[in-house]
Amino acid sequence: MHARKTIITCAVTGNIVTPEQHPGLPVTPAQIADAALEAAEAGAAAAHIHVRDPETGRPSMSLDYYADVIDRIRKRNRSLIINLTTGPGGRFVPSEDEPRVAAPGTTLLHPAKRVEHIAALRPDVCSLDLNTMNSGGDVVINTPTNVRKMAGVIRAAGVMPELEIFDSGDLNMALDFIREGVLDGPGLWTLVLGVKYGFAATPETIFYARSMLPAGAHWSAFGIGRAEFPIVAQAWLAGGHVRVGMEDNIYLEKGVLAPSNAALVAKARDIVRSLGGEIASSAEARRTLGLREA
Repeated sequence: MHARKTIITCAVTGNIVTPEQHPGLPVTPAQIADAALEAAEAGAAAAHIHVRDPETGRPSMSLDYYADVIDRIRKRNRSLIINLTTGPGGRFVPSEDEPRVAAPGTTLLHPAKRVEHIAALRPDVCSLDLNTMNSGGDVVINTPTNVRKMAGVIRAAGVMPELEIFDSGDLNMALDFIREGVLDGPGLWTLVLGVKYGFAATPETIFYARSMLPAGAHWSAFGIGRAEFPIVAQAWLAGGHVRVGMEDNIYLEKGVLAPSNAALVAKARDIVRSLGGEIASSAEARRTLGLREA
């Protein structure tokens, strides 16, 4: 049994899953906000939020959409921890004829552009990706220089960075940044498991990564696709918090699409409880992480 309660984060839409894959994927600001609120009712203490173009369903970085989602959530729930992504803007697709030239699909942006919504809206938490890795046929690029710039804006906004770790190199870079004072330790960490060419979704990976974290670090883990619910159990057993949601997996069980993000949260909640754990409310999670009161 853990002395502390488990924080469930729900990643409600992401930027990879398409409406064609799941017709219930939240797309509009109203749908994204409703999904986050329903997830909170099912037991999520935090919502990790991307936004999308309401007309096309494709990923967006519109400040207006982020502001709309936050406003809709806060009108109905002031306690839910809001965690905005800063991941978009880091993808490079090389041209087949000239690899130095960006092909369609490239999203690379100046690091300041990737965090302008954080400076403007000041959520409770925002993700900070440290990965440079192959992703499908593309490359995700987060150079140390750019991560430092983004971290500076996040700190100036008074927002807690959630360090998303896709492999051991990312973790070592974050540890360097803590030693340099670029990031505050011991930190809030999320282990991303099951992305091809990244951390494998295994207990061994969790124990290895956990062993590298600073003393007193808060950490969670999540699995992609079929690994989602096994990693809920494994993360809890290893002493971590958990994350689920349609960004990571759209199935409630094999061949059965999840009817909602709330259904994914409810299943994770039940897994934790079945193992003897307790679920943290948003207020309890705020105290655990040292966030401001709602």
